[in-house]
This record gives sequence, C-alpha cells and structure tokens, in this order.
Amino acid sequence: MNVTELARKLGVRSSEELLELLPDFGFDVGKRAIKVDDKIASAIIKAWPRIQKELDFRKREQEKKRLEQEKLLRQQMQTVVTVPSVVTVKDFATLINIPVANVIKSLMKNGIMATLNERIDFDTATIIADEFGVTIHASSEEVQEEVATGDRLKAHIEGDSKVMKRPPIIVIMGHVDHGKTRLLDSIRSANVMEGEAGGITQHIGAYQVVRNGKTITFIDTPGHEAFTAMRSRGAKVADIAILVVAADDSIQPQTKEAIKIIKAAGLPMIVAINKIDKPEANIEKVKTDLATENLIPEEWGGNTMIQPISAKSGLNIDKLLDSILLIDEMESAKIIANPDKAAAGTIIESHVDKGEGPVATVLVQSGTLKVGDQLMINDVFYGKVRALKDFTGKDVKEAAPSVPVKILGLKTAPKVGDLVEVQEGKISRDSKKTTTADLIHKEKSVVSNVTKQTNDEEGESKIPTLKAIIKADMLGSLEVLVESLEKLSTDKVKVKILQKGLGNITDNDVTRAADEQAMLLAFHVKPLASAQHLANERDVVISSHTVIYHLIDEVKAKIATIVKPELEKRVIGKVQVLAIFKADKKTMVFGGKVLEGKITIKTKCDIIRNGTLYETGTITGLQSGKMAVQEVANGNDCGIAYSGSSDVAVGDILEVFEEKIIK
Repeated sequence: MNVTELARKLGVRSSEELLELLPDFGFDVGKRAIKVDDKIASAIIKAWPRIQKELDFRKREQEKKRLEQEKLLRQQMQTVVTVPSVVTVKDFATLINIPVANVIKSLMKNGIMATLNERIDFDTATIIADEFGVTIHASSEEVQEEVATGDRLKAHIEGDSKVMKRPPIIVIMGHVDHGKTRLLDSIRSANVMEGEAGGITQHIGAYQVVRNGKTITFIDTPGHEAFTAMRSRGAKVADIAILVVAADDSIQPQTKEAIKIIKAAGLPMIVAINKIDKPEANIEKVKTDLATENLIPEEWGGNTMIQPISAKSGLNIDKLLDSILLIDEMESAKIIANPDKAAAGTIIESHVDKGEGPVATVLVQSGTLKVGDQLMINDVFYGKVRALKDFTGKDVKEAAPSVPVKILGLKTAPKVGDLVEVQEGKISRDSKKTTTADLIHKEKSVVSNVTKQTNDEEGESKIPTLKAIIKADMLGSLEVLVESLEKLSTDKVKVKILQKGLGNITDNDVTRAADEQAMLLAFHVKPLASAQHLANERDVVISSHTVIYHLIDEVKAKIATIVKPELEKRVIGKVQVLAIFKADKKTMVFGGKVLEGKITIKTKCDIIRNGTLYETGTITGLQSGKMAVQEVANGNDCGIAYSGSSDVAVGDILEVFEEKIIK
C-alpha cells in the first residue's frame, strides 16, 4: 500500500509524519519508504486506535508540562495583579495576561459556566489565577473600605467614657453534624425568656436567653464562611465562641477550620463535647485530639474550658451557660457599650420577604436603635426604621447594645457584614434621592458557601418525608425557596431541608444527598466538575433551575410520587331493589326506587344488605319509562343494569357514590 494512501486512511496530515511515528510503536518502516507491505499496512490499521490513544495521551502530557512550566515561570517572576472584587471574564483574562479561552476553560473545569462578559467574584478569580501561577490582590480602594468599616465600628465602641456592661454575644461553631443546631435548639427551648408566653414565633438569625438573671445573646450563624466574611469586613460580632465537638467523632476538618477562625478572631473559647450519652462516646479521646490542636484542657494544666454535654437530652446545658457567664465576668472590661448614643451595629441576616419587603437583622453593638431612626450603610441612605421586631416576632420600639432585632423599612436588603449607622439630623438631598435600583446596582456580587444545618438527630417522623438540599446564588432567593418548600409540608407529608447555602454544588453536597437519599436542588448555580463526576458515580440527580416556580413544581411532583393520593367517597343517592329481571354470571338487571338524592349511569355503588356492606359494583345502564336515561332523581322508579355479581337480592339498598382523588 502506498504510504500517502495509508496516511490518508489513518487521518494523519502527511506521509512524513506517519513514517516518523511508526518506529515508536514497533513498525520498522524506513523514514523514506514510499510503499508499505499490505500485511504490515493491515497491522498498522488494526493497531491504530491504540496508537491514537497513546498519541493523545502524549499530547495532553506535553500540554500539561508546558502549562506547569509557564506557571512556575510566573511564580518565579512573582507576578502580582490587582483585581477588583467583581470583574468580567474578559477583563480578568486581560489583567492576568492569559488567553480568555484558557480562562473560560479553567472556569468550566471548576464548574462555572461563564461567558466573556459575565462577572466573577474575587474568590473565584483567586482560584483561577492560582491555576495559572498568578497571585492577585484586592483593589486597594476596596481593602481601604473594609479597613475603614472596621475603624468606624471601633470608633463607635471604643474610647467612650460613658460605657457600661452589656450582654455577651455568643457564636456556636464546629463540624456540620456534631450537633450545633441541636445545641441551639436545646438552649432556646429551655430558656425562652424564662417561660415567656407564646415562645419563639420566628427565626431572625439570633436570639437571647436569661440565666441567673443575666441575658446572653446567641448568634445562629449560617456557617463558618459567613462568620469569616463578617470578621474580614471589620465586624467583630461575637465576644465568646463555643466549639462543638461530637464525643463519638472527635476532631474533624471543619472542627479544625472553626478553631482557626476562632483563634484568628481572638475570641475566648469553650469546648462543648456533645453526644456524651451515646454508647460510642469517648470524651478522653476528644481531649487528647484537642491537645494536638494546642487546646489543652484545664484539668490537664491548660487554659481551655471544656464542658461535656448532651444537646439531645439537655444534660449539662445549665453548666454550659454558667461557663459562659464565668467568661463573661472575666471579660467584663471588654464587653461594654454606651446605650445613650446613636446606634451602630452589624447586619447578620438579610433577605427580601414577600410581605414585608427588604428586611435585615442587625446586631446592635453601640447605642440604642429606635423606630424612626435614619439608617446609613457605607455613607448611603438605606431608609428609615419603619418597625422593629425582636427574636420572638414581637414589635419593639428600641433595641439596646447586644440585642438582635429585625428592621423593616429598608430600600433594599443590605449585605451580611455591613455596618449600619444611625444618622442624626438632616440627611443630604443626594442621599435621599438614592433609589432602590441604585442601591441594588451598588451591591457587589459575593459568592459564599453559607450553610445552615438542620438537626439530624430528631426522631424520624412516621409520615413520609421528602429530604432536600438547596444551593442558590443569592441569599434572597435562598430564603424564598426555603420558605416556599417548607410550606409544602402537611399532615400527610413533611418537607425537610437538610442543608441550605449559597454557591456552587460541592462534593459534600452530593455525598450528603446520596447518603440521605435527598433531592439536590440548584438555583442559578452549577455543580463543580468534581461534584458532577461524583454525582454520576453515586447516581445523584442534580436538579438545576433558573425559575423558582419550576423548582417548586418539581418538588411537588416528587411529593406526589411518595404520597399515595386519597380517594374521597361521596354518596349521591340511594336505591332500594324491588324486583330482579335478569341475572347472569357477573351482570344483573333489576328494578328499584330511588330513596335519596339521585343515581347516574357509569357510577359505582355499594350493596348494603341488613346494614352491612355486601359488595361493590357499577351501574352500567339506567331506564325510566321504557327509555334509556343518564340519571334518575329521588322518588322515581327505574330499571338498572348492574355489573358485579349475580347475588343482588330484593330489599338490598344500593348506595351510589362518586370518588374524587385528593392529592
């Protein structure tokens, strides 16, 4: 066979290229050959798929090596680029001097489908830049803004001669399934303002309890990332941290992450060893593992306060609260504020409510927030306080330091971590003219993985339960979705949100969905490449949506498959059998009189004999006055064609009924 023809058959660009390749794969063909023996040519054609596969592998390895060399070169040159917090893909590629196609390819590999003009946040940009060996820094103006935010908050709190003691603010952190939510619930249920009537009616991200006459504020943080975000923006929102560690699971990756965050924030810490009532609990192992993280228990000569508890049974919860009060007393010189000045605080929760509009929960850190106060965020007027609600949902007129309160009356929902300041006196005309659209445009797109765990230790309900994990792109969308899905719960079926958060679908989300047999719902977000691969391996379906109602409809459809529809039976008429005219094996014709209501053709009926249900059949035909009819009303005689058995007797009562499917 001619070499040129063989190259054409194999799809190789030239005969020279083919002859260059063949010796590497065991075919001893000269580099100047014009023809190849037909047997050798057949062997080459047969082996070509294997050769092609090897060639593709070599090509990928060469490209990988080239990219690694480029990355190493950039790192050696210490390439540092300043990037804004939000940037288009095209501009980002230009800034880091990488072909935009390569940037898009890298984004896709990380599960982010973005076009040239779509914007990415700074965190995403950092990950992509690192792949290319480029170090990026945030814009100095934005860094200065964050520093300025922290300095302004300090100015409100520190250096005031009229300060007084305020309630301590507590944050609970730890690994996802070690019982943080159960601990919060246990504290809350046992200390609802010492038995206040009505209890807690709504969740606003924080609440207060009373112990020995002293008030303690707890922040129900949505996750480590949100807490870190608040701290990075200068918002020191907590005074004391509780680290929850399960006695049967000890230190886990998220536990270590929480320890780093708590230490970085400079917070005094109490370690709550939870689940001590479980048979496999090992408190001493937990203490040993804590010691490896440089958290030496007090009984071992260290300074880490440790309290074994059971959030499920409530064991030692009172002792944990006493430990909080002890640290509060030791840190009393730092836990202070002046309630007699214009308020300042930090946004700890923010969303848009269908009925109330933009709402936010602020943790007041200085001064007293009052109804009617004018609110400024980043020197922009966000509106007046129309109403304030405490953590029980009750309307209040004001909120003192360390008090969490929900604000109504904002033009738009601010970001978590924003510093809120009350402006006394006149607001400038330019600030007042700021529209809602302006504020929304001003808001920066921030991607964070805010995760809130539900309690996995609750007793399983006897009614069918649909479990779901939800990830969304924005906090407002997430809140609406959670609220809408929770409203689908009835006395026949329960919708349980196992986990909710912001950002792309991760491996952890897929793993939990598989383990819990839960729906994995994505709203305006995509799975990471590794997560999609894991989902394929574990047969987890990721339901992606861009319209809220479509997502809700899918959940409704899923509910319909796990809850059997009920049949509602409604009796529409009664007939007494007066005479039998004809009886076959499974059909009969008889005469009767309608005693109640009406009877219609093609309806079911129960045969009642001596007050007891005898059988159920169907009316297949009706006759009145020797004419076929569709229905016969009360008081009239009729002939009835019946399908069932041939055992209907004179004197039997037919209860004719309609059935309606109740979903």
